[in-house]
Amino acid sequence: MRKALRSLLSAAVLIGTVGLSGAPAGAATTAGPGSTEQDIQDIKERILAIPGMSLVEEKPYTGYRYFVLNYTQPVDHRHPSKGTFKQRVTLLHKDVDRPTVFFTSGYNVSTTPRRSEPTQIIDGNQVSMEYRFFTPSRPSPADWSKLDIKQAASDQHRIFTALKKIYSKKWLSTGGSKGGMTATYYERFYPRDMDGVVAYVAPNDVVNKEDSAYDRFFRGVGTKECRDALNAVQREALERRGPLTAKLKEWADAENATFETVGSLDKAYESTVLDFVWAFWQYSKESDCADVPAADSSDQVLYDYVDQISGFAAYSDQSLATYTPYYYQAGTQLGAPQVEYPHLDGLMKYGPDFFQPRVYVPRDIPMRFDPRVMRDVDGWVRHNATRMLFVNGQNDPWSAEPFRLGKGARDSYVFTAPGANHGANVAGLVPEQKAKATAAILEWAGVAPAAVQADPSKAKPLAPYDAKLDKRGMEQRQTLRP
Repeated sequence: MRKALRSLLSAAVLIGTVGLSGAPAGAATTAGPGSTEQDIQDIKERILAIPGMSLVEEKPYTGYRYFVLNYTQPVDHRHPSKGTFKQRVTLLHKDVDRPTVFFTSGYNVSTTPRRSEPTQIIDGNQVSMEYRFFTPSRPSPADWSKLDIKQAASDQHRIFTALKKIYSKKWLSTGGSKGGMTATYYERFYPRDMDGVVAYVAPNDVVNKEDSAYDRFFRGVGTKECRDALNAVQREALERRGPLTAKLKEWADAENATFETVGSLDKAYESTVLDFVWAFWQYSKESDCADVPAADSSDQVLYDYVDQISGFAAYSDQSLATYTPYYYQAGTQLGAPQVEYPHLDGLMKYGPDFFQPRVYVPRDIPMRFDPRVMRDVDGWVRHNATRMLFVNGQNDPWSAEPFRLGKGARDSYVFTAPGANHGANVAGLVPEQKAKATAAILEWAGVAPAAVQADPSKAKPLAPYDAKLDKRGMEQRQTLRP
């Protein structure tokens, strides 16, 4: 989760759309016998009638209405009178009579129509929220002490409360990686809001200083041959620091990239190289081991491959600026894994202790870590989880410290997709677990067909696959530091 790389979402493709009941975009909703005046009011009018809600734009998509919105939120939910900011929200509207999924990546929100896996499974609406302090959803001036998991959960609670009056059917929350963490934290603080939670590849760093689980993961993931090849490339990249940092400088000069936050180009280079093995397993498949270059490859081959996997731009000031809110939270509440690199002894100039979230946040932003926060969430999940599904990836480093369920959990599950990386999902589970998870999601949303209620093994998504709308993959690529 550490690396601040590119969003995988493509630009919107503007094509014709229909609204409710097949009505053209902008037309009023048709209604059946016994409908009230409110039922036939245009959905956009109803949404914009919510106090504090404003329209940025509406984008057409066949079968849906898609809105990009701003919603006025308190900077401090504990003291609402002390200022507000506009938070960006998107709404993929299908029908007020369908259930709704509340999605967040935990980062910026995409303004391209996309449907999360639970949304496809239940054939519902989707509300997506940009996490506070990710621009443009940042208060001005920014009081960073107001960026914490409870304030963010309260953002979700206010959005849900406002939209529940329109979308009155069941609601599920979901997200992957930091978004899966966000969905879990929301449930911890507002357990009565959602009817179910689907959290994908959500790390659970309960004790920030105890990270041996990650070291065990890297000693056993994949084959020994693949692990050795990756370690050899990582070691060689530090052995050839001189010529490879020269290539990075060429790129930085051409792009006007700077490295003031991390301290120097050399420190940024070492950070990226240390990310390399983690980033490989986070985003690649075991079959990609065949593409790992030999350690005696040319400087250009090594540079290009490390850049492809972990991205030398990641620790420039320009890239880090986008992810300052994430690194701030990692260094104040979420925690960050500290991995051992015994095969790099004698080659690291700054790490591994150097590479902490504090390094990636501008020094004028104060930070102090609170070890109580993750312990609280972990204890709550173990003893109180109700209708929660955690999906992890067998080959995903972030799944080395997962959420676990205790005796107090009810109707909740933790499943691991075999061979999956940080993109693990329900579709990648073994057949029995896939059916069980799909049936649970349908039941929690109140739309399980009678056949599924009688036999959960028959469960499958209610909406057909849409190649554009259901484009799979993480919306934000992150790396080693969560």
